Amino acid sequence: MIPAPSERRLPDGFAVRLDPRTRRRDGGATLLGGSPLRLLRLAPRAAGLLATDRLAVRDATSAALAARLLDAGLAHPDLPAHPDLPAHPDLPADADAAGVTVVVPVKDRPAGLARLLAALRADPATAGLPVVVVDDGSAAPVVAPEGVRVLRHPRARGPAAARNAGLAAATTDLVAFLDSDCVPLPGWLARLRPHLSDPRLAVVGPRIVPLAGAARGWTSPYEEIAGALGMGPHPAAVRPLSAVSYLPSAALLVRRAAMGAGFDEAMQVAEDVDLVWRLAAAGWRVRYEPAAAVAHEHPARTADWLRRRAFYGTGAALLAARHGPAVSPLVIAPETAATWALLVAGRRWGRGAGVGLLGWTTARLARRLARPGEFAPAALAAGLAVRGLAASGQALARVVTRHHWPLAAAAAVGSRRARRGLLAVAVADALVSWWPHRDRIGPVRHGLARRLDDLAYGTGLWAGAVRARDPRALLPVRPPR
Repeated sequence: MIPAPSERRLPDGFAVRLDPRTRRRDGGATLLGGSPLRLLRLAPRAAGLLATDRLAVRDATSAALAARLLDAGLAHPDLPAHPDLPAHPDLPADADAAGVTVVVPVKDRPAGLARLLAALRADPATAGLPVVVVDDGSAAPVVAPEGVRVLRHPRARGPAAARNAGLAAATTDLVAFLDSDCVPLPGWLARLRPHLSDPRLAVVGPRIVPLAGAARGWTSPYEEIAGALGMGPHPAAVRPLSAVSYLPSAALLVRRAAMGAGFDEAMQVAEDVDLVWRLAAAGWRVRYEPAAAVAHEHPARTADWLRRRAFYGTGAALLAARHGPAVSPLVIAPETAATWALLVAGRRWGRGAGVGLLGWTTARLARRLARPGEFAPAALAAGLAVRGLAASGQALARVVTRHHWPLAAAAAVGSRRARRGLLAVAVADALVSWWPHRDRIGPVRHGLARRLDDLAYGTGLWAGAVRARDPRALLPVRPPR
């Protein structure tokens, strides 16, 4: 069970800053942004407090507004690299890394473990931290340097059980989980720890970046820009059905009091996603902080990379059994799905009906955006409607080529038109996803790697759903309201 979060408010001195992508309208009284996209109207007093893009907590009112902005995904913490906030009961009073235990689960990876421990000892900010290594049934028992505590499972019980063993052994308020194929970069902890001054924050995760000097393979350039562990360059609130819906357990800083029994030991995959979603459901905040970075040694051999992708896909069925529609591969409104169905019908009447439905959606959105007594902002509504339609089109293409590729392939076998459509979608999806990274990888390698990625993940997804006899990981859902 996950315990309920603290009822304490954000402390004085805590600050938030509006996301650069958040749009201010009506003289700052209306905010539009977040993920999923939402509209927030501010009362006059709240709008006065948010005169600039930065809000510092000074009292209960500003704390409530800052919390609302955080929870809406419209703003992110604006914190120093080293906490200089007043003493707070949720954190040790000192401003260094004290109060953190590092937990490292490992199985048959002695060189990686030695590299990680050396990096921790070489960084003055982490050199004195207590370290617990959990040997999860390695063929050769782990031998660690003096000062490192080693716990051993005679037989492998899985990464969730290994992390839980380390969590139970820790006595500090905070625990940093680091996998043995990771190397934290300087400053990682100093950038993560101030987030825990939010008494409702349970977990914060850094950006996972490629490990410099590690072995490279044919898929390495693609992995560096579209890896399963990479959450992108923007800070974010982490919750289901949002732009950043999970954090990989390769590197996490957690509040021990929020973890309850910890990771679900029955899950050999996706246990990190499950933990984040259980914390969010219990009312805790979870955040992604890309200013902190931890390097990870990605698989270099293509066969290993494909097996890992397929393995990740099998976790969707396990998540569906625990969280239902949160794991859906496609979040789409019925009217948007109908618009696309009409537009691709190929006939004149279908395209006309699709445009008409888009116009109806735009008009309805304009009414929602309008302030009382003012004209509906038709231009803004039209722009948002078109942008939403384009985003849903990309999501549909992704589902066709990734999650539901077995169905798409079956349709292509029996229909020339379906073959042409599938080829067009696959090429367009590859080009659109490649364009922002065109200076780092060529279009052919990117396109081929993306299709291999999708084939492997989709295979694992369907295998997991069939094994669980549960189709929920394959079904679309409506957007949350």
